[in-house]
Amino acid sequence: MLWLAKALCSGGHSTFPALAKPSQGFATRLGKLGKLPEKVDLPDVKAAVAIASGKGGVGKSTTTANVAVALAKNPGFKIGILDADVFGPSQPRLFGLKGRPQPSAAQKMIPLQNHGVHVMSMGFLLEEDAPAVWRGPMVMSAIDTFLQKVEWGDLDLLLVDMPPGTGAP
Repeated sequence: MLWLAKALCSGGHSTFPALAKPSQGFATRLGKLGKLPEKVDLPDVKAAVAIASGKGGVGKSTTTANVAVALAKNPGFKIGILDADVFGPSQPRLFGLKGRPQPSAAQKMIPLQNHGVHVMSMGFLLEEDAPAVWRGPMVMSAIDTFLQKVEWGDLDLLLVDMPPGTGAP
């Protein structure tokens, strides 16, 4: 079953808890990955939803993509996806996106778009089917970069497609 963690902030922006309820297995692996920030301030994001599960292969990425596309069909509703699975990024393939994010005037990465959804993924920065051999601090740095150094623009909702094993069992 998917576990959804929703974070809303009254100030018109989202303060996204890096991980609201980590599973015990994830907490154990977290020591190997490095320390996650307690909160990440995303001033232009009204709400964030983390889509996670205690195991892989249950359809988190597909669910994330389908929910995003369905919500993006609403006129004026702006939605983004952060593909936080740096070891097996699948959102570029699900959205049929290729290429690299371009820099904005503020030197932030501009997410690629398809079906009205802004998408940022490690899959845009690696060669297709290239293995990502990273140590924990590098993984945390990549996720932090996606949160802080991406020009998300004004989003109504940011869906975070979490890696396997990051939800409650």
